[in-house]
Amino acid sequence: MATKKLVQVLEPIVRLKNVHSMGVIGDPGCEGLGTYNMKVYAGALEESSRDDITLIAGDLVPAGTDHHYRTIQDLTEALAGNPVYCLRGNHDTGAYSDYFGLKNYALLTDDFAVIVLDNAVRSFEEEGLLLLRQVLSMEEVGQAIIAFHIPVPNHFIQNCVSEEEFGRLKDAYGPWKSKVKYLLCGHVHSRFEDVVDGIPLICTGGGGAMIEDVSKDIRACDVEHHIVHFYLEGGKLCHKIADLLEDCYKREREDGILSRKLEETVQGELLAHFNYLMFADRAERRGMERIASLFRALAASEYYHARSFFSILHQPAPFAETIQTYEPGETFEYSHFYRMLAQYAKDHGSPLAEQAYAGAAMAEKVHAELLRQAADMENFGERKVYVCPVCGYVMVGDVAPERCPVCGGPKKQYEVYGSNE
Repeated sequence: MATKKLVQVLEPIVRLKNVHSMGVIGDPGCEGLGTYNMKVYAGALEESSRDDITLIAGDLVPAGTDHHYRTIQDLTEALAGNPVYCLRGNHDTGAYSDYFGLKNYALLTDDFAVIVLDNAVRSFEEEGLLLLRQVLSMEEVGQAIIAFHIPVPNHFIQNCVSEEEFGRLKDAYGPWKSKVKYLLCGHVHSRFEDVVDGIPLICTGGGGAMIEDVSKDIRACDVEHHIVHFYLEGGKLCHKIADLLEDCYKREREDGILSRKLEETVQGELLAHFNYLMFADRAERRGMERIASLFRALAASEYYHARSFFSILHQPAPFAETIQTYEPGETFEYSHFYRMLAQYAKDHGSPLAEQAYAGAAMAEKVHAELLRQAADMENFGERKVYVCPVCGYVMVGDVAPERCPVCGGPKKQYEVYGSNE
């Protein structure tokens, strides 16, 4: 019988042999367990398999139902390359212990100790603090990581436990403070490093949840999904951050048949999305608002299905480099491809196709120019973008023309994106 990768901890002190490194994944599941989010978690598990064990720093699931726990359990068993241990986050309610065991425990390796404490409700349990004292007092323990979900007070965020709670933690490790090499937490969907009470604090929440702004200095656009590696160097416990590219997981792409079927499925879902939107427009024009709303909802659902399937195949560049990868395609379309097809349609007596290609080429030229500007994201200055819903032409500026320069559609119909702020 195969050994389970996701470990259910049943003893408060677990001794591990031949373990010299640990990968840490923060907050993989609190925003949902859909394929789009779980691709990051899959990549995180692959990256963490470079280490001897993995620790998930809380929020495995969006809510503590059996369904969600079984889903994350099955995914982890299928994808993990090493034993995976968990600590409880504020989303990990309900039957957490039935799946993952004790909420306070310690892992003792030959090189370091990891003391896992439950503070999911913003307070440390007394049994956890007693265990912390017990483990740190052991002569064999020379270097330790104290891991918990919600941060202790720090210089970056207010979303943390109280000073009083931190005081209880400090009282527990105080006599052996020199052994504590790291404080480790999750909860915040980003990452930052700090020093509190003279001890390095690492906050990591980049294992699946959408990255968020932490402060004016730690912005979502500057932080990638990531994991943290802990390892020994010269006998000293060290760490490094490993960013996860959005192209971090490839298993399905390497199966030729499945890859082709996924591509076909994306096309089918997007065609359904488009068909539903077209019918919603027709229904709205005939005054059937409820029907139009239904079909826009169905269209959105089909889009999200397509996104899930496409995310498995997608190989995007890093966020900061992505925009510049789009411009060449737009330039090719307006300068060569659409012009060629418009001419073909004209030569073969197909005026509607000629009109569609010619109009699209004019819009694609604007797309290319806007993408060239947007490649410098920090200095992109256009506050409003207008789209003509009749032909798709794109216009920018604080004031839009009264009629679309391509098809003559009226200004009152333009779709407006952005604001004056």
